[in-house]
Amino acid sequence: MKKIFAALLALVMAASLCACGSNQVNLKILDTEYAVEDYAIAIAKENDQLLSDVDAALNELIADGTLQKIVDKYISGVDHGLTFGNDGANGTLTMGTNAEFPPYEYYDGENIVGIDAEVAAAIADKLGKTLVIEDMAFDSIIVAIQTGKIDMGMAGMTVTDERKESVNFTTTYATGVQVVIVREGSKITSVDDLFADGANYNIGVQTGTTGDLYSTWDLEDEGKATIQRYNKGADAVQALVSGKVDCVIIDNEPAKAFVAANNK
Repeated sequence: MKKIFAALLALVMAASLCACGSNQVNLKILDTEYAVEDYAIAIAKENDQLLSDVDAALNELIADGTLQKIVDKYISGVDHGLTFGNDGANGTLTMGTNAEFPPYEYYDGENIVGIDAEVAAAIADKLGKTLVIEDMAFDSIIVAIQTGKIDMGMAGMTVTDERKESVNFTTTYATGVQVVIVREGSKITSVDDLFADGANYNIGVQTGTTGDLYSTWDLEDEGKATIQRYNKGADAVQALVSGKVDCVIIDNEPAKAFVAANNK
């Protein structure tokens, strides 16, 4: 009897494992882009001196190739061995970000790392300041700049006319591409499907991001979609996996990281 029970248990476990495997939901990024945008550093409108100083430092990093080396580290995996840090003789430079946006900003243990974090550290070095990074909700960053809680915002932040009304921007330091993530087998096969006659999809976005703004203007306001907003990009992707939304609109680099992590 024990042998029979053991055999049955083995069969049940095998069936269970097969079922688990069959429940795997793979994701993919559509080939067509949703939007192309410029990223820059946001600084308070009345802080002309800081804008000038940060912009000058940023342009030096672009000209001498340091910025590209930082990008190489996080995009291509080529570490050029750059290090930043000084005695902070000129005080601190406080950067506000939302550390849920790899490879621009994310947690490595207790530390916030990524392209934006390292570029900010390089800027702080040139200004003789110590970098301090404050993690906050993305849609709180501009308010924090306006109220003086932080000196600048770096969070893969797109330059838009609407944001220009609230803050000033430095020189562009990166070009971002907004893409659409779908489940394998989705009936959404291109960005054009989102705009088709009769389209009415549930779209997941991170609150306050460009994906949120663009999809609201282009789709929700036109009655072609319902936008589901999440505090984190990862939460929007999880909603896609669980079938709560039909797609997610987000920056290409985080999209690649989220899809790779899900499809393991």
